[in-house]
Amino acid sequence: MSVLSHPEYDDHELVAFHRDPASGLRAIIAIHDTTLGRGLGGCRVYPYGSEALAITDALRLSRGMTYKAALAGLKQGGGKAVVMADPRRDKTPAMMQAMGKFVQSLGGRYVIAEDSGTDEADMHEVAKQTAFIGGGAAPLNPDDPGDRDTSAATALGIFFGIQAAVRFKLGRDDLKDLRVSIQGVGKVGKVLARHLHEAGAKLFVCDAHAPAVEDCVRRYGATAIDATELFELEVDVFSPCALGAILNDDSVPRLRATIIAGAANNQLAEPRQGKALLERGVLYAPDYAINAGGIINLYYEGPTRRWADVESHLRRIGGTLTTIFERSHDEGRPTDVIADRLAEAIFRAPRGVA
Repeated sequence: MSVLSHPEYDDHELVAFHRDPASGLRAIIAIHDTTLGRGLGGCRVYPYGSEALAITDALRLSRGMTYKAALAGLKQGGGKAVVMADPRRDKTPAMMQAMGKFVQSLGGRYVIAEDSGTDEADMHEVAKQTAFIGGGAAPLNPDDPGDRDTSAATALGIFFGIQAAVRFKLGRDDLKDLRVSIQGVGKVGKVLARHLHEAGAKLFVCDAHAPAVEDCVRRYGATAIDATELFELEVDVFSPCALGAILNDDSVPRLRATIIAGAANNQLAEPRQGKALLERGVLYAPDYAINAGGIINLYYEGPTRRWADVESHLRRIGGTLTTIFERSHDEGRPTDVIADRLAEAIFRAPRGVA
């Protein structure tokens, strides 16, 4: 199957393939749309089972970044890089420098950043070969909780989004004693757990990494649950912060949550799941609307950056979600459809109009 006929292809501006035999790099950079600005997106290193799976990820995630940036009010386009390698076994400084050369060859159309399988050290290697990098290559500011760590901003944005969802669906301005389940308490999930605990929520957590669960139990009084209990557990909020496609034909009918609001990308396995959630009376916070904290954080990188500005922008996530919820309620359409239309109205508008 060619890229142009791929089901995830959505008039992407560029899909570039690169191989560097010396370092073992095999990578793809996809740029979806640069109407609003350069294509910004993370570099994901993952042992894809096939090139087809890597292409699917690059196309889907780069498109999601376009919509995410538009809805977040950023003058930024959408892009994504995927590296076909095991981050624990295959990744080397030489490979990341080769990735930097690949990024540089595109002349600034794509701006690289951290993602799953990459970290600050990797970005320092990338920065040796390109200036087109979003964060991770400058001295750390210890007074800025979001500097070089997008997880802090992502988690705070999710927290503000949960507050907005609870206010809309449950008519409450506080989270005290609300039952919240979190799937995945890694970088983002563990910070979100702290915010929710401090707000008085009762937490139920699961993660494939047992020590992460134990840490939440110890620090926040969370209840550890097995993945098999996740969907049948009666909670006010279910926050998926791990794998994508978690809302599917198997899980949606079993859900006993009132609200779904989490950090995972591509939570809906198929578009029809958004309609199914609406019909079940479950309020779904579209993933790219609520998890925009990371890209917002990167947008403010630079010498004039202030965490107060980042936090102020993160708070706007709640307002954006409220608009989506209200339109969904008034029009009887799924929240993900409403979010798509709002984003498209921004990045597909004639230049100078959006």
